[in-house]
This record gives sequence, C-alpha cells and structure tokens, in this order.
Amino acid sequence: GSREGRPGRRPALVLIDINMPRMTGLEILRKIRSCETTRHLPVVILTSSKEERDLREAYELGVNSYICKPVDFLRFSDTVRQLGFYWLVLNEPPPSSRDWKRE
Repeated sequence: GSREGRPGRRPALVLIDINMPRMTGLEILRKIRSCETTRHLPVVILTSSKEERDLREAYELGVNSYICKPVDFLRFSDTVRQLGFYWLVLNEPPPSSRDWKRE
C-alpha cells in the first residue's frame, strides 16, 4: 500500500494478527473492507486468539480465513501457494468501478 503519500503496490494477500500494539487486527480488517481500493483483497487472520467473539466478528467483517496459532509453517506456506493459484487461475475478479460506470 501507500505510505506517507507515496503510491504503493497492492498486496496479493494480507496476513494480520488480532493482537497488535497500536490497532487490533479487527480494526485493520474493518478499514481494509471499508476502502474501495482494498475491499476485495483476500485477508487471512493468523492469531493465537481462539475466542468465539473474535472469530465471529472477523467473519462478519469479511475475513477470508481465520487460522489459530501455532501453525506448521511448511504446511501453511504450501496452502498459501495453492491459494495463490486459485486467485490467479480460477477466480473471476469483480469488475473495477470504472467498468461499472460504463454500463
């Protein structure tokens, strides 16, 4: 993303934790989903929180996946790689807002 007014590249996948120092992962997820340019990004919460309220709120806010730590890193990275193939090969992305306005 952009930082200090500089344009940035859009990430392919966002990994966030619920427990972070300045802002919770749920607050970040809320901001991601409320922004037109980031709302369709796939978001994975990777956290030690097994609280049902966190899980419920994350899915209500539109998280794509909720994973509880500890995680086997090799298995996780293989799964993310396979997910990347899904996004690249099978998924139909939504039309951009510019395409919607032309119709």
